[in-house]
Amino acid sequence: MSINTVSTTPIPGQRPGTSGLRKKVSVFQQPHYLENFVQSVFDTLGDCAGKTLVLGGDGRFHNRAAVQTILRMAAAHGFARVLVGQGGILSTPAVSCVIRKHGALGGIVLSASHNPGGPDGDFGIKYNIENGGPAPESVTEAIYRHTENITQYRISDAADIDLQQPGAARIEAMEVAVIDSVADYAALMQQLFDFDAIRQLIAGGFRLCFDGMHAVSGPYAKAILEGQLGAPAGSVINAVPLEDFGGHHPDPNPVNAAQLIAIMAADDAPDFGAASDGDGDRNMILGRKFDVTPSDSLAVLAAHATLAPGYRAGLKGIARSMPTSQAADRVAQALGIPAFETPTGWKFFGNLLDAGKATLCGEESYGTGSDHIREKDGVWAVLFWLNLLAATGKSVEQLVSEHWARFGRNYYSRHDYEGVDSHAANELMASLRIKLATMAGQDLGHYVVDFADDFDYKDPVDGSVATQQGVRIVMTNGSRIVFRLSGTGTEGATLRVYLERYEADPAFHHLPTQQALGPLILIAEQVAGIADWTGRAHPTVTT
Repeated sequence: MSINTVSTTPIPGQRPGTSGLRKKVSVFQQPHYLENFVQSVFDTLGDCAGKTLVLGGDGRFHNRAAVQTILRMAAAHGFARVLVGQGGILSTPAVSCVIRKHGALGGIVLSASHNPGGPDGDFGIKYNIENGGPAPESVTEAIYRHTENITQYRISDAADIDLQQPGAARIEAMEVAVIDSVADYAALMQQLFDFDAIRQLIAGGFRLCFDGMHAVSGPYAKAILEGQLGAPAGSVINAVPLEDFGGHHPDPNPVNAAQLIAIMAADDAPDFGAASDGDGDRNMILGRKFDVTPSDSLAVLAAHATLAPGYRAGLKGIARSMPTSQAADRVAQALGIPAFETPTGWKFFGNLLDAGKATLCGEESYGTGSDHIREKDGVWAVLFWLNLLAATGKSVEQLVSEHWARFGRNYYSRHDYEGVDSHAANELMASLRIKLATMAGQDLGHYVVDFADDFDYKDPVDGSVATQQGVRIVMTNGSRIVFRLSGTGTEGATLRVYLERYEADPAFHHLPTQQALGPLILIAEQVAGIADWTGRAHPTVTT
């Protein structure tokens, strides 16, 4: 073995987005593309001698090859040890867990989350810092600056490591520890939730269905739900991670998890259904013939958190991304704790969690988590719900309906316009920003505008500022329309329109969501001219 220095030149466009650098697999397969980015990560970190790195991904196409490249580069940069998941697989929550448990310098996550996989699909890479969370913008911008000026990278010429069996190997002077992908994470879950109560619930005939979507959370769900909690074999479906996710889109929503939706809509449906996404950090919760929105899920968990052993001391605060519904804010008010509104992107929750200002966090894009790690966590959310169901003896629908009766219902939906021409999408947002100054007080039929703005965020911990995080039109009764361009896609732009209506009267808590939001949908089109700018009469996906 020897360490080689390879000459290279900058490759344009390697700026990390909301959740790291995401491109088509074919882009990552270009000569030097992955190496340039990884070298820039290591250059940003500085002296890596004697440090521990965590490495793993969601098992999508190109994951194994990328792991081997990164191991050889880590050895060339003096790391003492790399903890890599068996088969190159670690869920994003597990990476955070392992970083924190083993005191690692940080970790590299190989995933494009809920984006499609396979040779023609997407690939991604991001760096998580020592607290286990995604690197803040100060770090990702430093990485990007290095990619713009890179001239060489260092890599060992060692042979590939066998990743299939747990154990230790060496590359140069660096130890490569292939670890059980599930063990550390499962041990943490046992500390947070009442596994005995959940076992008794399942032993009493309670039935569940977890859809792993042929993604990374399948092995975690099999090990915990079936292996430790006693759910019958077959309770976890699509459990084997596949490089192309079985040809499906690993995004846990009613559109892409159609098989699970059909199972839960049947007359003989299980009591509880759930799904996770490509890298295991998102969740969808279902009852029998009943869907739970992510915003409502966060609010219900917050309202009942003390029923779970890990949260019996109560919550310090609740944080949500700005586009997420305000349902959790009402719970925070009732509990007398702070409610924080942040930009989209889990990294914005990290400072609040580290400073002890928040305990639970959530995003409308099916992401929920807490201060146990520094990522959103799909299997954690499922176990939290099972703990609540075991502790209360109620159904999913009962818990949510009782929540609405107490706090009111925040009708909520997201309309995605995917693959929109990037120039047209940016022009649409620019035209909206021009209108903001004159919108307050406008009568828009069913609603009157209270205020309109482009959301800015000042971090209450470090004072950093994030601007232009989404255009908000807020009505005098609290209803909202939010427009935002997504930072997680790899082709064109995705325009996201978020719609929220608050209803206090229980007599109106069971309307079809799109019907309840109908007037707001019309106003969104009227104000933004979506069809004119995008050429789309309807959203690609409605959730």
